[in-house]
Amino acid sequence: MIHPHTEVRFIDEEIGHGVVATRSIPKGTVTWVRDRLDREFTSAEVTSFDDAHREVVERYSYRNATGHYVFCWDHTRFMNHSFDPTCLPTPFGLEIAIRDIEAGEELTNDYGTLNIIEPFKPRREEGSGGRDTVRPDDLLRYAPVWDAAIADAFSRFSEVAQPLAKWINASIRGELELIAKGERSLPSIGELLFSGETATGDGIAEPVRD
Repeated sequence: MIHPHTEVRFIDEEIGHGVVATRSIPKGTVTWVRDRLDREFTSAEVTSFDDAHREVVERYSYRNATGHYVFCWDHTRFMNHSFDPTCLPTPFGLEIAIRDIEAGEELTNDYGTLNIIEPFKPRREEGSGGRDTVRPDDLLRYAPVWDAAIADAFSRFSEVAQPLAKWINASIRGELELIAKGERSLPSIGELLFSGETATGDGIAEPVRD
């Protein structure tokens, strides 16, 4: 379930469509929660699909830590990549805004967190930190940096409105409250890494620390 103050809009000819905030969304806001309507497919299932269906699943899904494809029913599947994303995923099955998102601004995430199969070079952008390629093992490379950004965002979790709270499991919600208070440590985004055969980069990934 994606944040209610978002919609799909045409961005430009190169990117196509994206997800844009219709109102301001403060840092620390949960922007997406996985729910029961999202579909999960094994690699074998995806391989068995005809070309048309397989192309859709591979284009609009992310892979979880088990290597399964998760196909989201809502318009989060139209979120575009950025090396300077507005949102990041967490091991709790939700994404959080890591900075304030203004009305009319695009919601983005870093595709390096999604267990992509092949590396690719996205459009050049400011704030890339010197990166020009998204790699399958970026979770190994950048987990410390992303963990710091997520932890900073969670410090605001209890201070901002959470329209998606009802979609978050009660036990997880309680754990998030403890993390926000500093009473429990935040699990690393690195837990999302699928370490199977296709999750490889160029050489051995060294963690990047901010």
